[in-house]
Parts: sequence; C-alpha cells; structure tokens
Amino acid sequence: MKLTYGNSQFIMHSSGSLYWPSKEVLLIADVHFGKIDHFRKNGSALPNEVGLENFKKLDRVIDEFQPKGIIFLGDLFHSTQNRDWDRFTAWVKEQSIKMTLVVGNHDIIPSYYFEGLGIEVVPSLNIDTLFLSHHPEEKQGFWNICGHLHPGYRLRGQGKQQLKLSCFYKKEYQLILPAFGAFTGHFLIEPKDNEDVFILAENEVLSLR
Repeated sequence: MKLTYGNSQFIMHSSGSLYWPSKEVLLIADVHFGKIDHFRKNGSALPNEVGLENFKKLDRVIDEFQPKGIIFLGDLFHSTQNRDWDRFTAWVKEQSIKMTLVVGNHDIIPSYYFEGLGIEVVPSLNIDTLFLSHHPEEKQGFWNICGHLHPGYRLRGQGKQQLKLSCFYKKEYQLILPAFGAFTGHFLIEPKDNEDVFILAENEVLSLR
C-alpha cells in the first residue's frame, strides 16, 4: 500500500518494512536478532527455526524491492552476541547494499562490531524533511519515522472473536513502523480520530479507514 507525505511516496509492505522508492531504501524497525537464542539460553523451549525466519524474511523483501540501502531503525539485536551474530555476519557479507543502523535501546553490542562489517551506526538520521529515529520523537519541521513501540491493533468480530495484528501507526507528523522480527509481541494502540492504522494481513497491508 502506498503512502504519501509531502513530495515523498512510500510503500508499506506486509513484512512490516517501508520502501522509499525515490531513495531506493528500505526502512526496517525492531528485527531483534538473537531474541530466540536469548530466550532458549534462559530455558524457554522455543524452536530455533523461529529465529532463522528473520533472515528469510529479510531476503524476501530485498529480492522484491532490490534496494540500494537498508536503514534499520533500532533494536537490530535483542541482546549481546550469540549464534545469531555469526549468522548475521555471514548474511551481511553476502549483501552488496549499504546498511545503516539507527541505534535502539536494545542495541548494546558495541558499534565497532557493526562498523567492522561496513554498517554505519548513528543515533538518528535526517534525510530531506524526514527525521529517522528509534524512539518516537517530535522534531519541528520534520516528519518522524520510527519504531520501538511494536504497534498492534485488536480486531474484534461478532461474539468474542479477537485477532491481534501488527500495524503501521500514522500520526500527523509521525509514522511508527511495526516490528519486523518474529516473536516480538505487540503494543496495542487506540488511534485517535485524526490518526490512521494500516494492519498487516498475510500478503497485504489494509487501511482501517
């Protein structure tokens, strides 16, 4: 689904990524690599395949858009280095696109490890009239694109049926991206009248308006 802000047009993808065609850049928030291994290490019985899905999902969206760059909007990794770091290192070495990490609160791995892989590490980023950050922030004169919240929306059917789905959450001067990673959970939102919600269906993005 297309989304326009000013002179910029974006594509909201069912993966939770946001593509910026004029810049040929993918924006991705909250992958949380290493979260599965982190929980498995602490005794949770989670299948290893869930963590591998993040890599497969990244490959699919890269194949679809063929971007020249990826900007990760924070929480690329969930914790310290574990087996996913080795997988990530191998994955990055196979890529030929520029990568930038806007640091999030979970990104505790030292920046020089990412920089050693050729990934630029920044606290935030201004591009044209966009302000890219991890946490939702307001910056006068800019439209903020961010992550962190893992926004989700509860759909209610007849009776007691309920379904929680990830979503893009658009405010007047802000777009909050859904968490890209598997096993990340939701922060359920209640949009105001002047706000938009775009839910992620299986292979499409749907507006609630």
